[in-house]
Amino acid sequence: MTDNIDTVHGTKESEFTPAESKNSLLIIIIKGLWKENPGLCQLLGLCPLLAVTTTAVSALGLGIATTLVVILSSTLISCLRSVIFTEVRIPIYVIVIATLVTVVRFYVEAYFPELYNALGIYLALIVTNCIIMGRAEAFAGRNRPLQAAVDGLACGVGFSLVLFTLGSIREVLGSGTWMFGAHDFLGDWAYALEINLISSDHTYLIAILPPGGFFILAMLIAAKNALDQRKQHKEQSLAIKSKQI
Repeated sequence: MTDNIDTVHGTKESEFTPAESKNSLLIIIIKGLWKENPGLCQLLGLCPLLAVTTTAVSALGLGIATTLVVILSSTLISCLRSVIFTEVRIPIYVIVIATLVTVVRFYVEAYFPELYNALGIYLALIVTNCIIMGRAEAFAGRNRPLQAAVDGLACGVGFSLVLFTLGSIREVLGSGTWMFGAHDFLGDWAYALEINLISSDHTYLIAILPPGGFFILAMLIAAKNALDQRKQHKEQSLAIKSKQI
């Protein structure tokens, strides 16, 4: 019965020299952090991206939890890719991700109760995050464990940076504070990070509401696109000058 069922095969694995391996990993990192950033380019995970980023601390907490899950799930799925049947790979991916999310959720609930309460249901909903499933399907199931782990790290950190940046901007504009509640997550030393920047009389409530989140995210995407276009124009200008010479 299983004769007609294929396992998930990765791309052909050739022997890489150390230099080629480093270049390959560097390309993966650049894609995850910038060129194919999940939050700014692929626009994945918008639900937690907009719902949890009302403060920098909650955004940072969810980012770290998501990064941890995507690294572990990508590595584990890559290790198991040769024994996973293609027809049932999605349910298996979901089971693996759900197991890891449950472990992370229990850990956060036990050691960081304030953060757990702030994240609410969105911590458990990491299991449905398109970023994690997307990396499992598009990359981890087709590549070696080291590459999968680096890809998970790059995408997780890239997503976390977007979360933290968006959360910081929304908190400053909407509440006038930055890193408020950091001591609940990082310990007593983090009291020094909690800053009051703007008087509550001069804050903008819309910044911490969903419409404000959409507007600020759109500005971040526009800024990234502008930087990419500027770099592209410079490269084109240099190419034209080199041809003229």
